[in-house]
Amino acid sequence: MSRDHHHGLFAALALRRATRDDLAAARERFLEFWRSEGRRHFAIEEDVLLPGFARRVPADHEAIVRVLVEHVDLRRRAQQLTEETQPSLGVLHELGALLQDHIRHEENILFPLIESTLTHDELTRLGAAIERAATH
Repeated sequence: MSRDHHHGLFAALALRRATRDDLAAARERFLEFWRSEGRRHFAIEEDVLLPGFARRVPADHEAIVRVLVEHVDLRRRAQQLTEETQPSLGVLHELGALLQDHIRHEENILFPLIESTLTHDELTRLGAAIERAATH
């Protein structure tokens, strides 16, 4: 999951630093990340990671709700960026900041929370389930 995050951070950086001169390249870099990793990454988190965590915490736990809401927002923005071939710099910069904040939240808050909540055996099973999902 963290490898995908690393690629997402590069895409977010390109969006945040985009200028009029490289707007199209930054847009395409994000869309390539989205098509090749981002969409699949979100699905694995929603189908495997978060339900695994929700076996030990309420399904409406703040960390779960935040991730799901941000996924919907980021999906909406990715769809918008796919449809808009000439987005404004503001749209790109905002998307880059949101993607970066989302990834940092998962890395710094969600993942450590999951690791401290689940038992070693649960984490092992969850890791195996994530690996299976990632290879299919």
